[in-house]
Amino acid sequence: MTYERYGLHLEAYPWDRLAAVRQTAEAHPDGVVDISIGTPIDPTPELIQEALRAASDAPGYPTTDGTAQLREAIAGWSQRVRGIELDAASEILPTVGSKEFVASLPSLLGLAQLGLRVACPSQAYPTYEIGARLAGVECVRINAADIAAGASLEGVGLLWLNSPGNPTGRVDSAEELRAVIAEARRCGTVVAGDECYAALNWTEDRPTPSVLDTEVVGDDYSGVLSVYSLSKQSNLAGYRASFVTGDRVLIRELTTTRKHQGMIVPAPVQAAMIAALNDDAHWQRQRDIYRRRRELLRPAVEQAGLRIDHSEAGLYLWATRGEDCMATLEWLAGLGIMAGPGFIYGPEGQQHVRLALTAPDERIRAAAERLRGSSATTR
Repeated sequence: MTYERYGLHLEAYPWDRLAAVRQTAEAHPDGVVDISIGTPIDPTPELIQEALRAASDAPGYPTTDGTAQLREAIAGWSQRVRGIELDAASEILPTVGSKEFVASLPSLLGLAQLGLRVACPSQAYPTYEIGARLAGVECVRINAADIAAGASLEGVGLLWLNSPGNPTGRVDSAEELRAVIAEARRCGTVVAGDECYAALNWTEDRPTPSVLDTEVVGDDYSGVLSVYSLSKQSNLAGYRASFVTGDRVLIRELTTTRKHQGMIVPAPVQAAMIAALNDDAHWQRQRDIYRRRRELLRPAVEQAGLRIDHSEAGLYLWATRGEDCMATLEWLAGLGIMAGPGFIYGPEGQQHVRLALTAPDERIRAAAERLRGSSATTR
């Protein structure tokens, strides 16, 4: 007997399909510039490392809903930085990174039993669709702008919004978000805003609108969740430090289920999160680092003949030469630059590539120099 029938048989992880392109880029005589994946590369701030070390003696099980100190820190940061008022006791739940929560939320909401679908943006982080598949439900593509223009959410149990968007960097306006919430409440749809890039806003010196902003939902969080991660703003991707806030009824239900699963943020990580959330200076410095890299890379990309769409916030430049993204990737690889293929993010990304700001300053400068020295017609 063989056991091939077991498992979900998902397609290969998309980044594993780029081995040949990566080989070309890595053969560049001056070394590869890898700006394909949005993983932080700058040091984790020392005050956060120290908090982790100080809490390393943690023999007992932490609680699923986090310590009172962590929930107070999340509430304080949300109010101070984003203007969102939260009840620390009932409207906050720490999570083991945001990706696991994105992948599991359709299952945790019981969408298959309810016969409801998931919806996500037309160009989006692939884990939204993977989460739907893990739950055994359909995923459809709907943008906030589509809903604001009259698209229906009938039959959708969970709508994912991602603003600022990965990969596009597009920001949903407060007006669009209001229209989305109104339609979602008409249809009984849960709205989950994946907002992990909100602090990286390049057009205004303040975070982008949230689904929990008073100008969007008033003082009623019913049916609305905001998912946030410290991976990008605090360089904590390796810590898996995130949280979800919003509707207290949903938070209570999610907390109960996660208790049964044993999905608990480790105690030392909770202590590190408290340190990160109580200090604004470190993430503001990190935002300035990304801003400088963006200001160096963006004009060079445009000078090389690529058009940049959206990209007004977040960690990426969403660029196109008007051709299949694999052709653009191969051209960039010839310059020793490794980018991300747009097809990963849905059919509408087939002619785009994603360029991340997560490379050392010296490598970003090298990419800019190579792009400026290239010809827009080179193939």
